[in-house]
Amino acid sequence: MGLLDGLRVLDLTRWRPGPYATQLLAQLGADVLKVEPPGGEPMRAFPSHFELLNRNKRSTVIDLPAGAAGCLELAAGADVFVEGYRPGVADRLGVGYDAVRAVNPRIVYCSISGYGASGPLAALPGHDVNYRAYTGTAPPDDGGHEFPVADMAAAMMAAFAITAACHKGRGERIDLGMADVLANWMSTVPVSTAAEAPESRGPVPGYGVYPARDGARVSLGVVSEDRLWAATCRALGLDHHAGLSFAERLRRAGELDRDLAGRIAELPRDTAVARLAEAGAPVAPVLSPAEMRTVDHFRKRGVLDGTPVRTLLDPPPPPGRAPDLGGARGWARARPEPPPERA
Repeated sequence: MGLLDGLRVLDLTRWRPGPYATQLLAQLGADVLKVEPPGGEPMRAFPSHFELLNRNKRSTVIDLPAGAAGCLELAAGADVFVEGYRPGVADRLGVGYDAVRAVNPRIVYCSISGYGASGPLAALPGHDVNYRAYTGTAPPDDGGHEFPVADMAAAMMAAFAITAACHKGRGERIDLGMADVLANWMSTVPVSTAAEAPESRGPVPGYGVYPARDGARVSLGVVSEDRLWAATCRALGLDHHAGLSFAERLRRAGELDRDLAGRIAELPRDTAVARLAEAGAPVAPVLSPAEMRTVDHFRKRGVLDGTPVRTLLDPPPPPGRAPDLGGARGWARARPEPPPERA
């Protein structure tokens, strides 16, 4: 069952952002039909990756634009239509918003593209790294693991917008730019004040990532809380700093952060994390993707193979698997009644 039981989603997306958005809906009970080209979507060339992004869905094969009429027949019985083409491509394939709305006036039609359907950058091709670069969210060039934050952020925002539009119940056209989501996120973050304290990892001491003795890293999350600052200092043998006020810590940010970094650098990562956690400090080890999958907390909460949303009255369906190519049958249903006129 699940919170979205009965919601029917036609998914024409590929690669990561669209498939993850529709998987989020499927994990909450939506019936998602994945429309794939002959031979399957390109991500099927990476089976383990495809499986992670397409669980709990069904699949059908349609060759567009030749099969546009068949796709529109399915759209007539859907509640949601999601596509991830560059602006204008869905229209050329015969499945643009106007064509779909003509057969289903109540459809929630969501387009996910790099920069949205309008604006100076709309036609520019790109992928996650480009959207991050344009929005000030590109990571340092340190050779570390690349997390596709633009892809995942857009997927979450798309799932949110789709459910909001379905709640309204009269159909909607959603134009979602992946870069727009990151730009919006960044607009809520003040410009860094690190220049005022160049030796500090951030605007306040005790907030950032610190190298440990064994080459691994430790993250600390102290902001203004006196209690958390004191716990951090005592765990690291810096008791003489424990009683400093937040105002004083801001004035001495570079010096204090240097002292914290020095103490953490004397300890192996796991030792530092254990000491800080026992003292009640806001600490976490910086883990690799493989290490994250061994964390008992995430295993017990079932988030590695299921949905991150936990509900009491309408629990999500059990974890499923990705669909075999073209295995869906009997998905079409009667065309819905037109919505009331909009004010």
